Amino acid sequence: MKQVLTIAGSDSGGGAGVQADLKSFHANGVYGLSVVTAVTAQNTREVIESFELPADVVESQIDAVFDDFEVSAVKTGMLSSKRVVDVVAGKLAERGAPNLVVDPVMISSSGFDLLGREAVASVKERLLPLASLVTPNLREAQTLAGIPVETVDSAKEAARIIFESGCQAVLVKGGHLSDPRSAIDVLFDGTGETVFSGARVPGESPHGTGCTLSAAVAANLATGQCLVPAIENAKAYVTEAVRHGLSIGCGPGPTHHFYFLDREP
Repeated sequence: MKQVLTIAGSDSGGGAGVQADLKSFHANGVYGLSVVTAVTAQNTREVIESFELPADVVESQIDAVFDDFEVSAVKTGMLSSKRVVDVVAGKLAERGAPNLVVDPVMISSSGFDLLGREAVASVKERLLPLASLVTPNLREAQTLAGIPVETVDSAKEAARIIFESGCQAVLVKGGHLSDPRSAIDVLFDGTGETVFSGARVPGESPHGTGCTLSAAVAANLATGQCLVPAIENAKAYVTEAVRHGLSIGCGPGPTHHFYFLDREP
């Protein structure tokens, strides 16, 4: 079984972060490994508090994984600070991490900062050049590209700008575009654009869909899928996980990562 590593924050509500990544990995046929960068106190409604782990502990976790497992892909999520970004980027470069999917998590859906402002430059300069794919949402794409991103056309422009950082491809996720019927994502890989359009699931979007999507893409790349089908299959998986979302907690319920295992009573 292929082994895939997530480097991200812990979500006590289980809907995002390391917990969502590991579920998404398993659901897409790979064995999940994890490096925790921060511990957050959060639920379906909000992120309440965050505690960043010491950089040397993050570094030791990465070494422990690569020293014992054959890592076929890596996905990064919440990296919290410049110090953690620099450690993660340095270790992944040293280890020659394959199929690196960077989800540049910056702020939670409830408005809690998950990446220090001083760390954005390090993400662009040190981490993105290592990436096979970068998966920003509209707000993250706007920060990385330095332009307003509110339409499909501006998402295409942002993807091209972010690509200049040295990554191999950029997928701007359009889940927050105003189109009530479609969820449109834009991929730019240096040679051209691919637009992915999927039916929008009615209702309030659960948090953690971005984590789940990027983890599913990493899993698909690890199993040998090419980039476009890896994204198509991940997007189809996330759509169904959201469609079968769980009605638990007082906020938007989490995605159902294992919806396909449901059994009739």
